[in-house]
Amino acid sequence: MKALRFYAPEDIRLEDIPEPECGPGEIKLRVRNCSTCGTDVKIRHNGHQNLTPPRTLGHEIAGEIVEVGGDVNALYGTDWKIGDRAQVIAAVPCGTCHECRKGWMAVCQNQTSVGYQYDGGFAEYMIVPGQVLRVDGLNRIPDAVGYAEASAAEPLACAINAQELLGIAAGDTVVVFGAGPIGCMHIRIARGVYRCGPVFLVDVNAERLKLSADAVRPDAVIDAARTDVVAQVLELTGGRGADVIITATAANITQEQAIAMAARNGRISFFGGLPKTNPTITCDSNVVHYRQLHIHGANGSAPEHNRRALDYIATGQVPVRDLITHRIPLTEVLDAFSVVENGEAIKVTVEP
Repeated sequence: MKALRFYAPEDIRLEDIPEPECGPGEIKLRVRNCSTCGTDVKIRHNGHQNLTPPRTLGHEIAGEIVEVGGDVNALYGTDWKIGDRAQVIAAVPCGTCHECRKGWMAVCQNQTSVGYQYDGGFAEYMIVPGQVLRVDGLNRIPDAVGYAEASAAEPLACAINAQELLGIAAGDTVVVFGAGPIGCMHIRIARGVYRCGPVFLVDVNAERLKLSADAVRPDAVIDAARTDVVAQVLELTGGRGADVIITATAANITQEQAIAMAARNGRISFFGGLPKTNPTITCDSNVVHYRQLHIHGANGSAPEHNRRALDYIATGQVPVRDLITHRIPLTEVLDAFSVVENGEAIKVTVEP
């Protein structure tokens, strides 16, 4: 079969490799869609400390079961069968550490990941390991949801995890930094699930800003390359500031701007991680103190968030089909990486 294999930074290869064999406690999946994200591009250039080469990449996965290990259903209390459609979690909690026992699976201290410690979905077939099945991390795709949409459930789950922490109330003003697929999903969750008020979308790439704005229709778009973002948000809110700010981008300045533009009792999500070579920001602690601000990190998702993402997609609360702007065959997967890196799409999915 064909698979995209990581060997080293700047060395990823589409290769012919043997189909994987399914063990007694595993499930074999025929991958139908594996979508791409900015993390894939980072891995291509920089690798990752948790990724041992050679490794098949890809962590936003949906497919069809073609083999069920003989012990699976007895071991995990499931009833999977050949032909079932399924979506795979990316972040795999251990299920037994202190955090997992507290229900904080998104911050499991022993977390492993599909496409890092386990071969991922940029391939014709993949094995769903027992570690995923043990934590109920293989999810049935609702009948109304296509494979491409289901593959977008993983990034949507990450956004759901972040917004759970923010306490968004009806009518709240929301600012989203980053006009990529995650930024679009954040807008749709804030509106479709929490019924927020005005939403402002911020980015430095005017073309990408227009592409995403045409899809999700924010109440205002702010080109951060051309204007003072904080001043414009204050103007749009009558000087009060934003109730909720989500920084879905890896730019230090956006986190500093989020603090500066937050209204009293404002909630901020540092959703996008910063470069490891420059992970610090300047924070006016008195602004946080006197405005009583709440700053949250957001790290991945738990299996439950993936199931909720599929439900939101199936019910139409959070549509994602129109966000998938490019469908690229596995034979051209490296082109998909380039499209993502150049900001030419909202969401790119690869179809083996």
